[in-house]
Amino acid sequence: MKDCLAVVENEICVAIKTDQDVVAARQKGRSMALELGFSASASTLLATAISELARNIVSYAGSGEIVLRATQNSGGPGVTVVARDAGPGIPSIEHALRDGYSTSGSLGLGLPGVRRLVDEFEIVSEVGRGTTVTVRKWKG
Repeated sequence: MKDCLAVVENEICVAIKTDQDVVAARQKGRSMALELGFSASASTLLATAISELARNIVSYAGSGEIVLRATQNSGGPGVTVVARDAGPGIPSIEHALRDGYSTSGSLGLGLPGVRRLVDEFEIVSEVGRGTTVTVRKWKG
């Protein structure tokens, strides 16, 4: 996978390879949310979700990308985050979304925590091909 291809207007793409990239993605997501009128606390929740998704890319896939997009619905503005990698994939999404489940010896709060921090959550993964997590947080 080539990082950050096919980015369209109003999208920010951050190539994720290092911990510094995790910080950059987090900061850009927080800034986007604040520009859209999110509260400081809602912006921090989004930034935390982005940080966890980006850290998973570094830890499990080695590299990937975070794409941030300003989104709109009838209720107002939001931010869509797409975390994509071409890593090993997740053998059991059901297990990965369960609190306490970890393949790396961590606390196993990553993906379940992300799901709690955002308003919409979708994950697609194929073993040997990679994982894409799409989340949305609405200004509310």
